[in-house]
Parts: sequence; C-alpha cells; structure tokens
Amino acid sequence: MPTQPILVASIADGTGKTAVTLALGRLVRERDRRVGYMKPKGTRLQSSTGKTLDRDPMLARDLLELDGEMHQLEPVVYSPTFVDSAIRGREDPDELGDLVESQFRGLATAADLMLVEGGGDWTTGGIVDLTDADVADRLDAAVLLVAPYRTGADLDNVLAAADAFGDRLAGVLFNDVSDAAFDELESDAVPFLERRGVPVIGVLPHDRELAGVTVGDLTAELGASVLVKGDTDGHIERFLVGAMGGDAALRYFRRTKDAAVVTGGDRPEIVTAALEAPGVSAVILTGGHRPPAAVLGTAENRGVPVLSAPGDTLSVVDRAESILESGRARDAGTVDRMRELLHDHADVDAILKPDDAEPDADG
Repeated sequence: MPTQPILVASIADGTGKTAVTLALGRLVRERDRRVGYMKPKGTRLQSSTGKTLDRDPMLARDLLELDGEMHQLEPVVYSPTFVDSAIRGREDPDELGDLVESQFRGLATAADLMLVEGGGDWTTGGIVDLTDADVADRLDAAVLLVAPYRTGADLDNVLAAADAFGDRLAGVLFNDVSDAAFDELESDAVPFLERRGVPVIGVLPHDRELAGVTVGDLTAELGASVLVKGDTDGHIERFLVGAMGGDAALRYFRRTKDAAVVTGGDRPEIVTAALEAPGVSAVILTGGHRPPAAVLGTAENRGVPVLSAPGDTLSVVDRAESILESGRARDAGTVDRMRELLHDHADVDAILKPDDAEPDADG
C-alpha cells in the first residue's frame, strides 16, 4: 500500500527545498521503493522550445528517472501571466484543484511514495486556493517544512506556517544553519518549538557545496560575456559593489570571502583592488566598458574570472542577488550532498515513515 505522500514546503524561496525533496527521493530509491514526484505549481520558470516550464520537475525527472510528462509533473504554470489572469477572475480555483488531484492520482499509481514539492514559499498559490496547505489537504499529504534560522525572530514565520498546516505538519527541517546560529538553535529554539507542539526533525549545518553559485553558472544566468576565463568553478556567496576609491575598496574587499565584485568597466582601480583580495572569486563589469589590457592581464595571471554583464551596476547586482537567492545552482552533485546531510543530521525515518525505514541489523 502506498505511503502517505510527503509535501516539502518552505518558509521562503531559496531555502534548499528542491535539493531536500530530490535527496529524499534518492533515499527512497535506495530502499528499493518506487518514488514519484510532482510540483503542482511551477514557480522556477524558464522558457524552452516555446514553452515556459519549471526547472525543478525537469531536474527531478532526470535524477529520479521518472516517466511522467511535464504537464503531469507541473500541472499549473505559476507565471506572471497566470497570476494576472487569476486576479482578473479568468482562472477557476476548483478546476485547478481538480487538475492537481487528477494528475497526482495518475502519477501515484506507479509509486510507493509520492513526493510533492511546494511553491516558492508555502503561501504561493493563495490567489487560486492552492497554497501548500491547500494542496496538502487535497492530496492528504504530510508536510515537511524547510526553514532557515538566523535569529529567534525567524520562529515567527515557522509558527505561522505550523498553524496553517496543523496536524499535517510532520516536522520542521532547518537548513543552511551557520556556525554562529547553530548552538542557539539547538539549545533554545528547538526546545521552544517542541514545547509549542512543533516537531523538529533535523538541523542541517551550512555547507559550502550547497551555498552560493559557481562562476560558470552565474555567467550563464546573467548572459555575461567572458573577458578572462579564470576559474569557472569558483564559488560565490555574496556580491560587493565597487563604488569607492581604490585604497578603501581594497580594505573592504579583504574583509570578505567567496565574493564577486560588481563595478563599472571604467573603474580600473576598483578592478585592480578586487584582484588583490584573496576572497574575491570573480569580477563582474557593467556599463559596456572594458578595462585596460594590463588589468585583464593581471586577472589572467591570477586566475580570476572577469565577466562583462549587460546593464548598469544596480540592475546587474539585483539580477545576481536574485540568482543567488533562488538557488539555481542545482545538479546531481548538490542533491547527493544534501542526501549525505539528511542522513547525518536529520531523522530520515521520521520523514519517510516507518514503512520506508531501513531494516534493523537484526533483520
């Protein structure tokens, strides 16, 4: 008999929800169970071959070796056009809900456990009565809530979501928790939540392999041209705007790591300062200007990529931050690493239910 489906929801976009969902899928397959996947609301959209599709179901179909068609895995394309249409009353919430249920039932016939990925955050879909809480009710799913934690104030959002999911909430998984916040979370926040009846099934530490974006991925996402190739596997977790003098810039850049400096191509002194800072993984030039050949030569000697991105500095920073926040650098490697973190730092059996638990050593 199929196990109750699990809906993986998120407090906010970019919390690692997709990696968690697909890592759970890998764990299910390792237990010789058939896994199914669905993302009712496609929110991470890209255009391909004339169609707008969500990248997450495409990745799931590949990594979990699924046979479902995209219209089954992603029945509602939650695009800006769809949102506008819904606001104008041109989308019927009941029909959309029935569509989600119908496609779910079709996929579930070939699975022992269905994993359902929520929208960008758990409230997405409210305009058509398809929040993650609504979907969980329709599909009779248990809910795993993925949440960040930086300070105790983050628990406000966790409690609000827990109240919305009610008895369907199987547990909260805190992901990407920094060393500075880890002890407070485990010693104070977790007991607080459990006293409030909110179970916590894992606390995953910050992991460099899962954070940020590679230079190569960022280049593709920004549509940037490469002036100096450098190390395209370099890791970027933050962006710095170079808008001060050269000496001040160097002091500023030296206080950070895993950063990309965004500055106008007509600021060679800023580029030079960035190249001298060991924590700068790339330089992104804006405004269509190209720095002197000597500056680019220095970058090449030091193996630091230099990109030229269309737009002004502010717009490029906004786009780059959006890429970073959306967690677009997802692939088999990140899913494998998330699988390891779940195995080591979360109660996987509590998530997958006893029917899917690994057998005891005694048999």
